[in-house]
Amino acid sequence: MRNLFTLLAVIFVSLTFAQDRMTPELLWDLKRVGGPQVSPDGKKLMYSIRKYDLKNNKSSSDLFVGELGLPAKQITHSAATEANALWSNDGQKIYYLAAADEGMNVFEMSWYGKDVKQVSFVKGGMNGFKISPDGKRLLYIADVKMNKVSGSEYHPDMDKSDVRIYDNLMYRHWGSWEDGLRSHIFVADIVEGKVSDAGIDIMEGEDFDSPLMPFGGMEEITFSPDSKKIVYVCKKKVGRDYAVSTNSDLYQYDIISGKTINLTPDNKGYDNSPIFSPDGRKLAWLQMKEDGFEADKNDIIEMDLESGETTNLTKDMDITVSAFAWGPKSDYIYYRSSTEATYQVYEYHIKSMKSRQVTDGIHNITSFEVVGDKIVAGKQSMNHPTDLYMYDIKSGKETQLTDANKEIYDKLKIGKVEKRWVATTDNKKELVWVIFPPDFDETKKYPALLYCQGGPQSTVSQFFSYRWNFQLMAANDYIIIAPNRRGLPGFGQEWNDAISGDWGGQPMDDYLSAVDEIKKEPYIDESNIGAIGASYGGYSVYYLAGIHEKRFKTFISHCGLYNLESWYGTTEELFFANKDIGGSYYGEKIPENYIKNSPHRNAHKWDTPMLIFHGERDYRVPLNQGMEAFQVLQLKGIDSKLITFPDENHWVLSPQNGVIWHREFYSWLDKHLK
Repeated sequence: MRNLFTLLAVIFVSLTFAQDRMTPELLWDLKRVGGPQVSPDGKKLMYSIRKYDLKNNKSSSDLFVGELGLPAKQITHSAATEANALWSNDGQKIYYLAAADEGMNVFEMSWYGKDVKQVSFVKGGMNGFKISPDGKRLLYIADVKMNKVSGSEYHPDMDKSDVRIYDNLMYRHWGSWEDGLRSHIFVADIVEGKVSDAGIDIMEGEDFDSPLMPFGGMEEITFSPDSKKIVYVCKKKVGRDYAVSTNSDLYQYDIISGKTINLTPDNKGYDNSPIFSPDGRKLAWLQMKEDGFEADKNDIIEMDLESGETTNLTKDMDITVSAFAWGPKSDYIYYRSSTEATYQVYEYHIKSMKSRQVTDGIHNITSFEVVGDKIVAGKQSMNHPTDLYMYDIKSGKETQLTDANKEIYDKLKIGKVEKRWVATTDNKKELVWVIFPPDFDETKKYPALLYCQGGPQSTVSQFFSYRWNFQLMAANDYIIIAPNRRGLPGFGQEWNDAISGDWGGQPMDDYLSAVDEIKKEPYIDESNIGAIGASYGGYSVYYLAGIHEKRFKTFISHCGLYNLESWYGTTEELFFANKDIGGSYYGEKIPENYIKNSPHRNAHKWDTPMLIFHGERDYRVPLNQGMEAFQVLQLKGIDSKLITFPDENHWVLSPQNGVIWHREFYSWLDKHLK
């Protein structure tokens, strides 16, 4: 009987533990808030909440609307997803995409979720849309077949064949193979509340995409305030030329004349995110100067539409801008930028050219909208997913608008996040986040994990990840060491640029400096430290495995770069490799980075257990990288495991795949660090 009571007690404690700490399953049970979108009159707030069904391995999203500052109500309840929801110009209706006519078409409903009716009837559907400011036109994007790709297209009598045929680069991109389709922009008239035909393809005959594939969205296309013009982003290059360049431009299409002009012909880097000022007198956008450098300084450029004169508003500020919005009177611009590993919103006064910080705290501001003297924004941290907040622009005071996961978080124990500054080997300072387990006891010793960030120019900010989730790691009683090593934005452009051409140099020293300093703490078990990371972070794991000098007891790499020569021969966006590695591995002068910075050059020194994850549809860092590393480990007799995901790309997006990823991740760590 005593053993029975003991067993029951253990079960009770285990259940209690599962409820008050994060688990992989609970992570997928969290609701994900999207938005915000404030009505044109500034009185109502719309946002979406996405839920995941782990058992059925799928998700759905619903819309919520309410008076700004008051609790919102769910206005859609379908099993499908209402996508691309927008307010009507009078704020009384909501437009959104839903399945109809062999694709997605535009539907309309009242702002409180009633009187649903179909607006567009475009066969084959669309992938995104906008309504003109005067409400008379619909702009949408849809795929257009431009090129032959399949064997049956080239050889119609072979209709059962399964063949792809290519004669240029960019035959695959990130997570998909080239299929001959291009995303084009269409404009159609709205007649008596309906769009009955496909309208005009303003890119007819062009072998280009707008928005930019694969991550661009409707933020890259905008109507002028008078509804007479459309400005859109396009990289008008194909094949090899596309692969080696980042030169996108802004194009202006005149709806009346049908003519298109290039607004940014002289800039050789990215031009993106065009937004007209509310008064219609100016156009602003984000711009990078250097062709081929995807992590260049991102500035706000302003164009006077009457004179055509342009001004770089942030030229003299040592920042990079990730998003911006006009103030309602066109006299201010509000922008988001990284500072000390957080993302905040700033106010820029155009006339005085002065900037000041509006939001502050250990968090990331995600998307945001300016509403009169307020900002409505998404806010997240390492310990909390996104919720919506309202900020007073003058005082910075915040008011929470949503608490989507309150029921779960009321039961969770959260580990603290500590900000540390560590001296580097070249006498500089790097910011290091240290994340502690819930119920942390400083008298105990804990295993630790060095988190290696990807990018490579991507801040270790206050992001909430559904895979590299620091709260989940901490819930498993690991202390996480997360350095903002060389090559990350938010610490000045010099710090950001320092990684190019030096992947295996100072950034690796920065990792080791962080570990060597933090492991001095009495609560860290320095004999049980692992290193983990994805993409460049996975590269970092492979590289550290050859130079770590017994610091680490195990490694985990996800979609990491192992052999820079074979990676160059199979990746797609070659501008990235040309900038950061220095060019190809063949030719008269071979960049020394292939010798000094390729992890496979030190594989003969590997002697530590390693787990490798890789998506089979990852074409940025192709599967052969993980396979090559695993083969070395196996041939050397090192404890190792390779886990591949046939239907995943650079990330793991399926709920059940995500849970398996976490189960294998923690099973491996439990085996080697505890």
